Amino acid sequence: MPTNEADAGGNQRGRIGLIVPSSNTTAEPEFRAALPASVSVHGARMSLESVTVDELDAMSDDATRAAELLGHAAVDAIAYACTTGSLLHGPGFDAELEATIREAAGVPAVATARSVVRALEFIDATRIAVVTPYTADLDEKEREFLEQRGFDVATIDGRGLERNTAIGALDETEAFQQVVDHVGQCDSSGLDAIFVSCTNYRSLAAVDDLESELGVPVVTSNGATLWDLARVADFESESESERENENENERASTSASEAETGSENRLTIDGPGALFERER
Repeated sequence: MPTNEADAGGNQRGRIGLIVPSSNTTAEPEFRAALPASVSVHGARMSLESVTVDELDAMSDDATRAAELLGHAAVDAIAYACTTGSLLHGPGFDAELEATIREAAGVPAVATARSVVRALEFIDATRIAVVTPYTADLDEKEREFLEQRGFDVATIDGRGLERNTAIGALDETEAFQQVVDHVGQCDSSGLDAIFVSCTNYRSLAAVDDLESELGVPVVTSNGATLWDLARVADFESESESERENENENERASTSASEAETGSENRLTIDGPGALFERER
């Protein structure tokens, strides 16, 4: 249950902490757009200008200090919001990051690479297509990570970008077009999901249109991280809230007061696509 409760007048009820690369300009706005006004977003930054193996490796050294500082803000949960930065050393590194942040800040923590795995498993995806803004060497590391976690990566396509500010300058229409163009050119038969990678790739707003166009679930780095962070912070998705309200109405004659209390205490996350629609 979120610790930062407030009254029914719209005052603050929750705080989310994000640990992001210093050059990331996308994660915080995408989280802010999906969260209710009563939940605030607080960022801590780790030095990174180019999305390369060396810079990503050095960046993770700043995770503990960033988590400690976010802990001073009494956040409810923290995300290490960098995809390749949390899969760089293969399966297990993401879990280590979560444990490090959790210990440093004293609150639940998630790391994007692990959140992506949880999200894909949650929607029962096995065969996936991956679209990224990355260079070929990082695409290969991502493929290896996902395959080691049991996914069949049918295809992967990167833009070849290294400067993170160049990635952040892309918008959701460019993400939409990359996904449609690439999936249209490859054998997309039997795909269970499409994963759009990078917390600095502005793609969350394209999810609903992509799912309508392609007919398969689409998971993005920020979408998976937001969904996973809401899980550990005990928030709920909008569809879950609607289902809960329906159930409360059915139980109203016998337990109205208890149902009302549960509804008031859980915060609602308005995320896009199949990931947020499915009941946890």
